[in-house]
Order: sequence, then C-alpha cells, then structure tokens
Amino acid sequence: MPQFFLNKRLVILLVSIIVLVALIGFSLNGRKNVTWPEQFVKDTVGLVQATFNEPAQFVAGFFQNVGDLKRTYEENEVLKARLDERMQLETKANALQQENKKLRAQLDKKTDLSQYNPIEATVIARNPDRWHEVIAIDKGTVHNVQENMAVMTPEGLIGKVKHASKFTSTVQLISSSDRTNRVSAKIQAKKEVFGLIEGYDDKEQALVMRRIPFDADIKEKQKVVTSGLGQEDGIFPSNLPIGVITKIEPDEYGLTKKAYIKPAADLYDLDNVVIAKRSAPAAEDDLGAEEAN
Repeated sequence: MPQFFLNKRLVILLVSIIVLVALIGFSLNGRKNVTWPEQFVKDTVGLVQATFNEPAQFVAGFFQNVGDLKRTYEENEVLKARLDERMQLETKANALQQENKKLRAQLDKKTDLSQYNPIEATVIARNPDRWHEVIAIDKGTVHNVQENMAVMTPEGLIGKVKHASKFTSTVQLISSSDRTNRVSAKIQAKKEVFGLIEGYDDKEQALVMRRIPFDADIKEKQKVVTSGLGQEDGIFPSNLPIGVITKIEPDEYGLTKKAYIKPAADLYDLDNVVIAKRSAPAAEDDLGAEEAN
C-alpha cells in the first residue's frame, strides 16, 4: 500500500476538504428545502435570541425610564421654583395694588376734609387679644395729635385717639366694648335723627346706635354720620361716614329705639389712617365761651 494512504492525518484532512466542498456546492445549488440540521441550527439560534431578547429589552427600557424619570424630576423642580417666584411676585403685586388703591382713595378724600386738618398715619401695632378694641399708630403730640381726635379711613370713621404720647398714639376703635366709648351720630333721614353709637354687637357684627326717639321715622339702609355735637366727641368734625342701618328694634325699656349699623370702614383691615382735628371750635367750647360772657 502506498505510503500516502498510510498517513491517517492526511487522509482525514483530504476527506474533510471533500465533504466541505460538497456541502458548499450543495448549499449553492438553489434548493428550496432546508435540511433538518440547518433547521435545527436556525431554531436553536432563534430560541436563544427570543429567550434573551425580552430581558435585554426590559433592562434597556428600565435604564431609559430611570433616565426619563430623573430628567422629569429635574424639570419639575425648575418649574416649581419658577411657580414659587411667580406666586411671590403676584402676592407683592396684589399688595402694592391694594396699598396704591387705599392711598389714592385717601388722597381723593382730602378734597372733602375742609372742616379739619388731616394728619396721615400708619398702623404700627394691633393686639390680637384686643383686635376690635385698639390700634397703635405712628403719630403723636409732636405731629399735633391730641386726645379725642377723630380717626378715619377713606371709607369712614374708625375711632378716636385715646392716648397720645410724643411719637405714637393709641386709637380706640368704635367697635370697642368700653361703655365710655360713645360717638354722637345722626341718621340722614328726611328729618335728621340723633343718637349715640355705643359699642359693638358681635352677633349682628354691627355697631349699636341707641337713644333714638321712639317716634323717629327711620329705615334700613339709611346712612349714619357723625353729628359733631357730643361733649366727649365735640372736637369730631360733622358728617364723617359711620355706616348704614341694617336693623331697627325697640330698646330694652321700649321708650327709645336702637339701630344696628354696618360700619362703612373695614375695621378688620387697617393699614393707613387719617387723624382729623376739627378746625371749627367744639360745641362745648362755644357754650363755655358764652357762659363766660
């Protein structure tokens, strides 16, 4: 036997080349059917791909969602900061608008202050426990403020100066429950009707006007103003708005009437006020001068 066939390695290599060439030729012959080894390989590869495709897609999607969530969180923080800034700006704008409105109304009101000299003041303190009783303002005797001077806003009367120190003053509101807190008032009816504002009714949320003659012809929605004739408030200018009648009923003993008055001014929200000194002599001063003569 020739020496060539005795070399097993060479024989195996030759047979492998022949088989490989045959397989290549077999694959390129344009056949339509797939052999079972090829089908087995394809199915195996497809199964492996299908098995690992979904977990791979899930992991990739998870990291993408985490990234999207992080970007959304960052954008949300930026938007929240901008929203907070906008809310602060709106609050400041509203406060400035309200202050401007009050100051404009106050300046316009000066045209009606012919009977007294106005002194502008700002509320600097208010005790929550005595919210309806007193307020503190930043004007005192050095600013020509005196006790019993009327204090008002552009809407109407709010009280009178109770105590005046050098640089500040305490104002007793007309809603104070102090029995000595009285204001002489008149109802603007066909015939003026006089009475006294004495205290505040929490239930009705209104001032109480007493000592109204029982036969007085008064009605609801009629306006009430200062009379300027009382002894305690004799230095009050007349015709300062106090409020509007909301309810009328007989007094305790049935001899007079009392009326509930809705304040013209907002006694709850007080920022800027006007102190008014009556330029004309008080009624009691005129009487005293007459008695001296």
